[in-house]
Amino acid sequence: MRGSLWLSLTLRSARSISRARFIKGQSPGLPNPTAMENATGPCGEERPREVQETTVTEGAAKIAFPSANEVFYNPVQEFNRDLTCAVITEFARIQLGAKGIQIKVPGENTQKVVVDLSDQEEEKVELKESENLASGDQHRTAAVGEICEEGLHVLEGLAASGLRSIRFALEVPGLRSVVANDASAPAVDFIRRNVQLNGVAHLVQPSQADARMLMYQHQKVSERFDVIDLDPYGSPARFLDAAVQAVSEGGLLCVTCTDMAVLAGKSRETCYSKYGAMALKSRACHEMALRIVLHSLDLHANCYQRFVVPLLSVSADFYVRVFVRVFTSPAKVKASASKQALVFQCVGCGAFHLQRLGKASGVPSDRVKFSAACGPPVTPECEHCGQQHQLGGPMWAEPIHDLDFVGRVLEAVSTNPGRFYTSERIRGVLSVITEELPDVPLYYTLDQLSSTIHCNTPSLLQFRSALLHADFRVSLSHTCKNAVKTDAPASALWDIMRCWEKEHPVKRERLSETSPAFRILSVEPRLQANFTIREDANPSSRQRRLKRFQANPEANWGPRRRARPGGKAADEAMEERHMVLRNKRKEPPENAAQRAARLKTFPCKRFKEGTCQRGDQCCYSHGPPAPRVSADAVPDCPEASNQNPGPRAAAELGID
Repeated sequence: MRGSLWLSLTLRSARSISRARFIKGQSPGLPNPTAMENATGPCGEERPREVQETTVTEGAAKIAFPSANEVFYNPVQEFNRDLTCAVITEFARIQLGAKGIQIKVPGENTQKVVVDLSDQEEEKVELKESENLASGDQHRTAAVGEICEEGLHVLEGLAASGLRSIRFALEVPGLRSVVANDASAPAVDFIRRNVQLNGVAHLVQPSQADARMLMYQHQKVSERFDVIDLDPYGSPARFLDAAVQAVSEGGLLCVTCTDMAVLAGKSRETCYSKYGAMALKSRACHEMALRIVLHSLDLHANCYQRFVVPLLSVSADFYVRVFVRVFTSPAKVKASASKQALVFQCVGCGAFHLQRLGKASGVPSDRVKFSAACGPPVTPECEHCGQQHQLGGPMWAEPIHDLDFVGRVLEAVSTNPGRFYTSERIRGVLSVITEELPDVPLYYTLDQLSSTIHCNTPSLLQFRSALLHADFRVSLSHTCKNAVKTDAPASALWDIMRCWEKEHPVKRERLSETSPAFRILSVEPRLQANFTIREDANPSSRQRRLKRFQANPEANWGPRRRARPGGKAADEAMEERHMVLRNKRKEPPENAAQRAARLKTFPCKRFKEGTCQRGDQCCYSHGPPAPRVSADAVPDCPEASNQNPGPRAAAELGID
């Protein structure tokens, strides 16, 4: 006993010493960054690498990360990282431009061409430029890879391999410093290596800390970050409270959510516990996910007299990404309730109605009065199909994009397409966003409307033309390919579908009288739809066939597993555990003889009633029920008993 206790204490002390060395960068399993880069020991002797590594080049950065799954890296999110670099570049252009600093982006033509000017106007421009040069009023510039003393202070809270931070340092001008933080010691060790590998040690500062504690330590106004990037594995809910406090006044907060199953309505209680809102299952679930995240951000910011202003909100692949600015104003925080809304969605036909939480009355330039909103906007039963409504939200009901800012990013990417690998996709997504109706939350889909009344689906151009002929606005949505985002009420949409059904009738005799299709089609349309295709029904992005989805560059392209301390060994153990537990509740398939024997154990109910005429051919038992064994009875075999036999029974059975 003493020997085992001494051995346990010895192992514990050795483990603590090893952990202390690992945190200081002297990992027993990994050499220091210089030794790892040169693959030599302390005496200059070559030593084999103890960890297999993979080198990846993305953008202007080149990183190394372990082949074992100890440091998370997801190549699918290259579009996410490219878009983030483009957004932060335009944000830096705005912020530094107010200070008289001009940023220099590689590959971007900074010379402005003046066209259609008369001779007098040209002379005025040249005279003004000469006066500026004479007075010494020259613009200061900030280039990529250089420290800008008045530039942006950036934090990447969950840096993993440090790829995103290194790309910021190599591709985004106007930065003062970039803090690449991660709570994992192996990840921070690889961040140090990758920083040295790319030569950005003067800009990127590796940090090992809990992201929440690090942001809580930067709550002071003078210590806040101008840009905070949060890209966790799963939900960012636990980081939002610290993030809205650590971002500077008017600073940029970039948040990624990859728990789309929760945000899309699969687990509504989990969504409420994380984001304070109930998600609904609908065709517009991706846009609703964006609005739920914005609601959660604004709700956390309101606790500290702050509010958010969305710049860009994108749903792509398996995640959503939002870019917001955070401001402080106790007066404007009062308007936050009027920016949120509940959603009443019919379970039968899918028609939805929004109910604002607050009401703002008065002229914005004058004193505005805030009060509670009146509702609900629906009757207990749907006016179209008679079904009940589901209640979802609250969610953000204001515009989710700043179209002026989106236009700046789109113009910068379009004029410099060689800057990013996913430039074509960025152009396609942002072009559709600029065409979206900013003041219309959520949308319908053609397949949803058609399947409700069991009719053929009209083409997108025909349906859009019918809405335009009726003087309604209509647009696409970047979150769904066949979305119909319109300011038309649900009654107008169903009138158009009723007119379409008359041209393409369904077999109404097969419809149940209580079905939504029967009730909708039993009403005559008030609006006579015109399906003649209009020229303006096809938006510009659709005519140009802009790319919105990228092709998979390799097999098994998709989200990776969460990084684990054990790396590949931990993944193999987890996979083995999954194989053991897989289908554990399912019994192996039985043959006919086994099934017959199993059914013979059940008594025949008809035999008890005297009505069974099958006799011996009956698959159930016609015999008397099996006698029940008393709990005190001693089993024939000691192995069949789950309890230890008593002393007398043990003596009779010959058990010592």
